[in-house]
Amino acid sequence: MEERLQKFLASAGVASRRKCEELITAGKIKVNGVTVTELGTKINTEKDIIKYNEKVIKESNEKIYILLNKPIGYVTTVKDQFDRPTVMSLIKGVKAKVVPVGRLDMYTSGALLLSNDGEFVNTVTHPKNEITKTYNVTLNGIITKEEVEKLKNGVEIIDNDKPYTTKKANVKILKTDNEKHLSRIQITIHEGKNREVRKMCESIGKKVLALHRAKIGNLDVKDIPLGKWKYIDKRDLKM
Repeated sequence: MEERLQKFLASAGVASRRKCEELITAGKIKVNGVTVTELGTKINTEKDIIKYNEKVIKESNEKIYILLNKPIGYVTTVKDQFDRPTVMSLIKGVKAKVVPVGRLDMYTSGALLLSNDGEFVNTVTHPKNEITKTYNVTLNGIITKEEVEKLKNGVEIIDNDKPYTTKKANVKILKTDNEKHLSRIQITIHEGKNREVRKMCESIGKKVLALHRAKIGNLDVKDIPLGKWKYIDKRDLKM
């Protein structure tokens, strides 16, 4: 059966399709012993031998989907060059090779998906699909209704060293504490800019003290203890 190389790699759980394309152009993939760098290369999945890091890649027939409640202090990557603890150490016992779906920074806790289904990874992470993410944010200071309106309508942040205006967001105040000089708000966005929620809050002069991703779409982690995970099925994914 003929299939595009990047699609095969993604389906095998190597990484998202975009990341697999980067691996190909970087010369990290071999087909029958020959390094391939051209995107769109087609392979015969029944005959050709595909290698990444000198390991043979085989497509997994069983698709696995995991929802993890990530604690603070773990990086969202398969391996870390600085030898920091990664989320992979929290899902021991999973036999299939899964990868994180998107990223959650080291100092943010909450909902993180992992899967070996490359098409699913691509669907969730691609900006055009506008998958929502809901965050509970603890701020230093008392947030005003005017500041909430700014967050709702879009604020200017710096992304990749360039000014960027965020898309409209759903924002609501959960709690304010005048004695402790703290606010708790909930922000729902459908973008995936680096450290976007932190930057949004900084743009209105509020420092983030704690950040927790409560939901991806309608999948939430309220019943999953920090550091624990569960398998989710196709019915859950349709949410």
